[in-house]
Amino acid sequence: MVNKIEMMGQFEQYAKDLIKEHKIPGVGIAFDQNNERIYEKAFGYRNVEKQLPIDADTIFGIASMTKSFTCVAIMQLQELGKLSVHDEVVKYLPDFRTHDEEKSKRITIHHLMTHTSGLPPIATHVYARKRSIDQDPSAKDYGLDLVNNPEPAIDTYEELLHYIAKQDFDLLGEPGEEFSYSNDCYGILGIIIDRVSGQSYEEYVMDHILKPIQMNNSFFDLEELKKKENATTLYMSRYSAEGVDVYEAPLWWDAPSMRAAGYLKSTINDILKYLAMFLNEGMAGENRILQPESVQQMVYPHVEFEKGRFYGYGLRIIPNYFGTTFINHGGGLKGVSSFMGILPEKGISGVLLSSLADVPSDKLFLGALNGIEGREPATKHMHFQTHDVPVEKLSKFKGTFISGEGMKVRVDIVDGCLAILTASGPNPLKCVEGNLFIGTLEDQENLIEFLSGADGNINRIFYSSRQILKSSDQV
Repeated sequence: MVNKIEMMGQFEQYAKDLIKEHKIPGVGIAFDQNNERIYEKAFGYRNVEKQLPIDADTIFGIASMTKSFTCVAIMQLQELGKLSVHDEVVKYLPDFRTHDEEKSKRITIHHLMTHTSGLPPIATHVYARKRSIDQDPSAKDYGLDLVNNPEPAIDTYEELLHYIAKQDFDLLGEPGEEFSYSNDCYGILGIIIDRVSGQSYEEYVMDHILKPIQMNNSFFDLEELKKKENATTLYMSRYSAEGVDVYEAPLWWDAPSMRAAGYLKSTINDILKYLAMFLNEGMAGENRILQPESVQQMVYPHVEFEKGRFYGYGLRIIPNYFGTTFINHGGGLKGVSSFMGILPEKGISGVLLSSLADVPSDKLFLGALNGIEGREPATKHMHFQTHDVPVEKLSKFKGTFISGEGMKVRVDIVDGCLAILTASGPNPLKCVEGNLFIGTLEDQENLIEFLSGADGNINRIFYSSRQILKSSDQV
């Protein structure tokens, strides 16, 4: 019989080593099973200088974990007969269009929810949070190129739709054909919720999800933070010749026109209440949030975006995770790195929240889940065989890939191996097969695929769940 106390002791040492390596100021993590708390732990502080502790009611940003809340709202509206996920977006947003108007008209709500609309990563989200970025001196140290953007801020839904319509880009393919993780898709879902429900997106989520689940410390409005004593300080990291320096960067970012993509603030206790709703077939205590069939649609593996990994509605699904289903999602934003997950067959749910971006929150979470399940913390559920590729066959993969969201991926050959060049040095890529490689993102192994155009030349890279286009002067 596995000694659970011993396994969690191994995890805690593993976590302390990772937290020290990445200089994470504060992390909170907890797991429930069948509505009972089975593990809870805080590492570090919500404010390092004042040594203020973290507990299960400490408020953190949750970033893209917000996306599943947006999908819950859509499913509720479908249950009320106000929309269908298979309706075209233009039925509710006649002002929605792209450069390819005919394809745009075929994009459905389902395509938005599953990131299969064909929209490539464009700069909408940069301009939606431009007012925050322009006020924040720490923005220059964020992992994306977000400063010195010349266009005006996108403050309203109308401005968001107009911005997308005027951009000159090609859709990645027919709607439903290509997966590329898209904050734009979820920004558009927020507009649909607003127009169909007759409430603002934020009011709708508050009234129909947060309040009925009794998520009493969860909100969108930054003004609410001023009323909350038990909230984390945000931190930023910067690279120098001496290494990584982590410093206080207290300004929270906001994107009023794209809050549906990732701007909820919450706590460990509140998120565990929310996850319990999925385990209880849509019930939160005496309140029905979703019908069981809507829950099933949300956690259904609609599209495989990576080997063995699928996307549902605002949730990722691994159908075979050590023999069980694992439903999860993470989030990253300035001062935020979050992860939540459930094992529905086992009644287990968990969440990890932290106060620094671009750190391995998923690796920490999975380490704890391994301990709970009696495995050593670094155990992986999937292994890939890799092989060496002759240098002369690697040159076709070289290049710089740039997304409108501010991500720049530079690929070159270093010491005879393909590598992604990062601020901390080259990140080697190992070939799995063909154009599919494996590399490390935020200290976690991830599959990275090079994609070809009609001419057979590499013109995109699938990286960080996004299809990022090769710089035009290199195609």
